[in-house]
Amino acid sequence: MDEKDEDLGTFDPNIPEEGPSAPPPGWLDDIHGYQGHQGGEGDNPLYPPPPAYNPQPELNRNTLVPNVRVPTVSEDVARDALIKFVESKWRYSSKPARNLTFKELKAITVYRYRLETYTETRTSAWQFEPYNGQPVDGPQYGASPPPWAIQVTLPQRYADQVEKVRVPHSSFVKLCHKCNGCGNTRCNSCFGRGQKRCTFCHGHGRSRNKRCTSCHGRGRKRCLSCHGRGHKTCSVCHGSQNLLHFILLTVTWKNNIDNFIPDRQPEFPDKNFEKVSGDPFFIDENMLVYPIQGFPDQEICDVSTKMINDHLLRFTSTSRILQQRQTIELVPLTHAYYSYSGKDYSFFVYGTENKVFTPKYPSACTLL
Repeated sequence: MDEKDEDLGTFDPNIPEEGPSAPPPGWLDDIHGYQGHQGGEGDNPLYPPPPAYNPQPELNRNTLVPNVRVPTVSEDVARDALIKFVESKWRYSSKPARNLTFKELKAITVYRYRLETYTETRTSAWQFEPYNGQPVDGPQYGASPPPWAIQVTLPQRYADQVEKVRVPHSSFVKLCHKCNGCGNTRCNSCFGRGQKRCTFCHGHGRSRNKRCTSCHGRGRKRCLSCHGRGHKTCSVCHGSQNLLHFILLTVTWKNNIDNFIPDRQPEFPDKNFEKVSGDPFFIDENMLVYPIQGFPDQEICDVSTKMINDHLLRFTSTSRILQQRQTIELVPLTHAYYSYSGKDYSFFVYGTENKVFTPKYPSACTLL
């Protein structure tokens, strides 16, 4: 065995075993205004906004909505929509769609109510990075501002976005918790010895009464995990021995949307409305919107009150409400009744896109 190989077996007791990848509880001090952190993974306190940050609804405030005319679909439009639909289905023939006889086109009034509440939420968590001499913005420069006092640039209204901000004066340097400031950690594969027992000869140096060709008769092989050093560069501090800890504030803007369509057409699946647009004839936008009153469809009025109260209850305790918007759309829906080859059928044309839903079509044969 040459001198280089002998060195592989050297064991250094001063190189520590790997510690936890995240700082253990109690490792980090509390920063005023950011209490609640324990230093562990998944630790992400939520900061409700101060009362002054959320608007308060006024009593007895309601919103009036104008009347609207229900749109109608002509026979040509209904026929073209059906032809386009059946041509997208390889099992359907377009012959019935081209030659059917319309009996009635029944326009149905369908309103979709939508409430959007645009919120801002703030959470924080301890973060760290290897310390290599970069500036340290610590408590010596002053107290850290409270979570909701940190200035951020608002995104475009109703756009979902996340921004991460390093909390001023929350930084400090500490020895790496994983390697105890050594910069290296003991190799777990060879237990710090740099060599492992040969798996071919089980450490005997011979296999089938011959010198083992895998370890050249030594019974041991260089540890591939640490390249024979017995230790690895610390995966947390990357050998720098120290970590810069700081609090990272996460600001989340989210548009929370709820929709409602009254279920009054048992033959038509309501889920189809999710795929199409309507005509938004009423849009009300303010920091807080108020329940709709006096609209011909009382169910829309009731849902408006319920949703607005639900959003206030759900979001003001954890988030800041920046803006609300309520919309009423008239979603076109026409029930088309027709006959073909002496039998009666029907289909629905819906949405401004003139999509088609048909529970039954005259023929599924592509040869017609």
